[in-house]
Amino acid sequence: MTTASALHVVLGAGPAGTALARELSGRGHRVRLVDRKGQGPAIGGVDRFAGDVSTFEGARAAVEGADVVYHCVNVGYHLQVEVMPRIQAAVLAAAEATRARLVVLDTLYPYGETHGAVMTEDTPWRATSRKGVMRAELDGRYLTAHAEGRLPVVLGRSADFVGPGVLSSTLGGAVFPAALTGGEVPALGDMDLPHSYTYIGDVAAGLATLGENPDADGRVWHLPTAPAVTTREIFAMIEERVGRPLDLTVIAEPRPFGPFDEVFMAEYAEMFYQHTEGQTVDSSAIEKAFGLSPNPLPDSVDATLAWYRDFLGGR
Repeated sequence: MTTASALHVVLGAGPAGTALARELSGRGHRVRLVDRKGQGPAIGGVDRFAGDVSTFEGARAAVEGADVVYHCVNVGYHLQVEVMPRIQAAVLAAAEATRARLVVLDTLYPYGETHGAVMTEDTPWRATSRKGVMRAELDGRYLTAHAEGRLPVVLGRSADFVGPGVLSSTLGGAVFPAALTGGEVPALGDMDLPHSYTYIGDVAAGLATLGENPDADGRVWHLPTAPAVTTREIFAMIEERVGRPLDLTVIAEPRPFGPFDEVFMAEYAEMFYQHTEGQTVDSSAIEKAFGLSPNPLPDSVDATLAWYRDFLGGR
């Protein structure tokens, strides 16, 4: 376990990084939250820091003094293949120079198409998409760095996010505002296939737990994820809570819709298989190893709707 005096540095102040910073502070850790501007609402016990972690110099300054570094940085979808490898190189080198442990927030992309098979940490990496191949290559480099003794590394993989503050997700800004206001709600692909969603609070709790436990290092873990249900079942939960049927628009093939603009959907097309085959994540390994339990999906829907009501009311 890390000590109370350890410094935990979170790179990336999006929904995951912000939730993680709150989680770490709530656990009594010293926390630094890094993004390009170093601005945003105050979070108790968290110091904000402005830094560009796409360069070694910027990343090195951001992680100065860190005992544990959490890589939660993401970039625009159309920039990922070009930019994410550059960020990885900078963050790896900076964490190694600082002699910090590195915890990486990861995706399911390296698995590629699984034809509906349940995904465990032993599922083969068979990605064929550009972004999936890129993510698999990055993950291979992380695990190699650990195996070579350059620095301790652990990866936490998440399914699609859902929860307060989550806007850019298939179960985020395209769904909840429309559900609350009576607008069109997009239903991507086949709504009757199981699809795992990871609550943003469980992303934070899982990453924080990995950060506190060096015995987790050197491997991939699936972050705590509630048992998969169909997207139609999730929409039914939302309908029950908003008190009316959703105005569903089926998006059977990749095309622009609402916040999913042409640029995004052109890049997302290769990943659309995630909505035409089952996406079921098994997170039992981390649950058993560290005594974690995912937030029940109905509770996650409640919390997300409550956040979006406040969000829409303040606009």
